[in-house]
Amino acid sequence: MSTPDATVTVIVYNDAERLTRAVDSVRRQTHANVEIVISDDHSTDETPDVARRLAAEDPRVRHLRLERNSGGCSVPRNRALETARAPYLMFLDSDDELPDDAVELLLAAHREREIDFAMGAVQRVRVDNGRRSTWMPHLVAERRTLGGIEADPRLLFEHLATSKMYARAFLDRHGLRFPEGIHYEDQLFSAQAYCLAKSFTIIPEPVYRWYVAPFAASEAASISNQRHKLTNVRDRVHVQHLIDAFLAESGHESLREDKDHKFLKHDFRMYAGDLPYRDEEWLSSFADIVTPYLDTLTPGAFARLPRAERVVIQLIRDHRLPEARLAARGLGHGVAPRQVTTDEQGHTYWGAHIPSSEWSRHELDISDLELETRPFPSAQFRHEITEITRGPGASVDLTIRTYDPALRLPVGPRRATLLISPGRRRLRVPFRLSPVRPGIFEGHAHLDLAAAPLPFHGFAGVRHPLLRLEHQGLSHTGLLLAPLTFPSLTTQVPSHRLTVEPEGHGPGRLQVRWEPVGVTARVVRPVVRRVARPRVKRAARLLASALK
Repeated sequence: MSTPDATVTVIVYNDAERLTRAVDSVRRQTHANVEIVISDDHSTDETPDVARRLAAEDPRVRHLRLERNSGGCSVPRNRALETARAPYLMFLDSDDELPDDAVELLLAAHREREIDFAMGAVQRVRVDNGRRSTWMPHLVAERRTLGGIEADPRLLFEHLATSKMYARAFLDRHGLRFPEGIHYEDQLFSAQAYCLAKSFTIIPEPVYRWYVAPFAASEAASISNQRHKLTNVRDRVHVQHLIDAFLAESGHESLREDKDHKFLKHDFRMYAGDLPYRDEEWLSSFADIVTPYLDTLTPGAFARLPRAERVVIQLIRDHRLPEARLAARGLGHGVAPRQVTTDEQGHTYWGAHIPSSEWSRHELDISDLELETRPFPSAQFRHEITEITRGPGASVDLTIRTYDPALRLPVGPRRATLLISPGRRRLRVPFRLSPVRPGIFEGHAHLDLAAAPLPFHGFAGVRHPLLRLEHQGLSHTGLLLAPLTFPSLTTQVPSHRLTVEPEGHGPGRLQVRWEPVGVTARVVRPVVRRVARPRVKRAARLLASALK
């Protein structure tokens, strides 16, 4: 057989259902001279049968089956790498795909100039709703060749081994292989590749299609989505220690702050968003695992984070775990704390007391958020539903508490409005917030979702009510946080099944879900979708223009 130009290794374990899709994406490549190695980590389902069938159908496909399961990605990749015949190598997971021209594009980058690896954009596809986005788009926005990672240390955030095509000579020259016996092996492998490469090329075109199932059941979730397991936390911290050791040993200590910032901004941040949903025992164990490592990070890495993220980290380090859970619900959403404290110098701190240590005061000082002076439309409040009661039909009665820690709202009753928009028109529910004590207001709202105006063709999707405040001719709209658990309400409204439920992830908002049923689902929506196709819309616009 002639030597292939590139070898694509498809690693698989008990994924017979999706293996064909992955392999077919390589067989469809516009550059056809490829070798495809299916590296099976000793699957116990029908995967071996599927792999044998694929190998029988196409001489470019080889099936490599490990004698025993390794429990990770590294061993099947390394075993395939040992047998690969091509001078350039790529890796693909069985639940993902390659765009049709991925090999062609990356191979062209290698042939353009001598580089150690080429990398491109990763397209993320949400399996629950089909939405597509680019992973780390700012890092792959333009074509460029770098003479080492020092030219752009931000690339440490793009730690996927699958978005790259490696020169076999580069990997062999440095004995670079995937670390076996650990999880998050991509992070160490990629850090080593970045540091050892003398030059690499980035192209903006998509070269990998990553299917993401963020809310998969725990037993089916990918390793990165098994954050509820404390072993997952330990694995992620362990690989950070390995990266730190490599940076020190290889003379790349200058990258330490950038790498520490990446850990805080990406790895820790993933766990931080889940903190509201963890119990006290889990939080305590989590703090015990991560705090010793946090203590080793460079101060500059913390300084580069938004204040809200620094607050959550420090509350964990101080073992103020219930407050860490509260702070985490506001990450990325401008949600205020319930309470703040000011010292004699005028510094404002998160929580009910002034922190005891100098470093804690430094990190929990939220004076830079300017809670007292920022414009009212961007002010920070905290709106929480404290009680949900089912009402008649599709209605719920809500008890809502608003925290105003900076005392921006005048004393006295305040007008407020709930807003929800399942279509182009909003449902507005006015109610009154009455003062409980300085900085705290409470009110009751009757939200009748049967009154929400729906499009004539129905609505399928999720919406989260917002709370709007008015003050001196200005308005402020903010999130409405709900209890993290409460019994879901399911009922019928015209042509729809409606569910009111806790969001179950993220900040934990009140969530309302509409599902079309009956004639609306079977007839109206399919017709509207056909009529709403871009070609039909363009024709309608042309006709309207001609009739003017």
